[in-house]
Amino acid sequence: MTSTTCARLCAGRVHYAWIVLGVVFSATLACVGVRAAPGVMILPLQRAFGWDIATISGAISVNIILLGVIGPFLAGLIDVVGLKRTIIGCMVLLAAATGLSIFMTTPWQLFLTWGLLVGIGSGAGAVGIAAAVANRWFAERNGLAMGLLSAANAAGQLIFLPLLAMLAERYGWQAVAGTVTLAIVAMLPLLVMLLPESPAEIGLSPYGSVASPPPPVRAGNPFAVAFHGLSRAVRSGDFWLLALSFGICGFSTNGLINTHLIAFCADRGITEIHAASFLAVIGVFSLIGAAGSGWLCDRYNPRVLLFWYYSLRGLSLVAVPFTQFDIVSLSIFSIFYGLDWVATGPATFALTNEVFGRKDTPVIIAWIFAFHQIGGALAAFGAGAVRNETGDYFLAFVTSGIACLLASLIVLRVTRVQPALAAAE
Repeated sequence: MTSTTCARLCAGRVHYAWIVLGVVFSATLACVGVRAAPGVMILPLQRAFGWDIATISGAISVNIILLGVIGPFLAGLIDVVGLKRTIIGCMVLLAAATGLSIFMTTPWQLFLTWGLLVGIGSGAGAVGIAAAVANRWFAERNGLAMGLLSAANAAGQLIFLPLLAMLAERYGWQAVAGTVTLAIVAMLPLLVMLLPESPAEIGLSPYGSVASPPPPVRAGNPFAVAFHGLSRAVRSGDFWLLALSFGICGFSTNGLINTHLIAFCADRGITEIHAASFLAVIGVFSLIGAAGSGWLCDRYNPRVLLFWYYSLRGLSLVAVPFTQFDIVSLSIFSIFYGLDWVATGPATFALTNEVFGRKDTPVIIAWIFAFHQIGGALAAFGAGAVRNETGDYFLAFVTSGIACLLASLIVLRVTRVQPALAAAE
């Protein structure tokens, strides 16, 4: 079956934009499974090779940074070679990286596979590509579409982490690497068959629109497209406000919780499988939170939404080290924090669309996401270093919480309109 055939079968029943959303959602799930895997591999790798947590965290930091740095160029690559080829190319690289990692025996191989190659390949599920899909296929329900794609980051944990934790405990880290490789490979046929380049390719208009213009193809190369978007963005103070706040978002999510919560729980006598179950609970509720945030962004001021998201996240991170750290307190934290986990993504996307317009948003939000990943990398490495020096994660959690409270104030400074920038569209 091809995308054209599937679109004909869906005609009159469901707009094909929702099929595309489902396919990209599934691909993002697989990518998130890979990105989440290091969280359950830290302790098994330490036991297998004697590598310290700081070394393993360093490799994770590399892939977190690269996921952000490569994002603007992948968004630019969409304009040059197309959305479909960009996503499939990233997925192939990701499968090669995780498959090769099964045979690693030294730290440099860890940095090459789970650092360099996974960092680049994970771009298939990055925010710039999600923004391109949402803006290309949805003229209406744009915020909801982005919310659902953001929610895939949550659902990936729900699906993969308990299974990966069980595999790591029973069969070792190689089983984790093999499982995520198979998940990526399984997605490739679906992408090839069901993902068209644009609505125009299958004779449709975007959801909620009667016009069907083909996506513009810019001259040049991905680097030119990426730096063109950056040159426009850096002239706006709002870009720096969004970049700083989203950097704090990464500092308080994938860099800290995704990477270190299992090790933090282990320090407090909680098994890896039970700790992974708390991450899964975070995944369940962040699925709800991200989708709900997308729905809210179609109706309310995203600045106000971000204020509450960052404030509540900050309070939860400051509070959790002071709890009994038992099943009850961790369950409450997982629910409360989970609702906030990915909710910032759709709101940041909505603000970027508002300030910079839909045309340039995929590239510009990819640059903003680069700061998110830099923040995440700092937390991934920094929390590991704090743990090595102090023997506890207390300082890492409190610092991250205070940073979130700062971000809640920063986002209120983003202006409502940018006349000069709007005229440049």
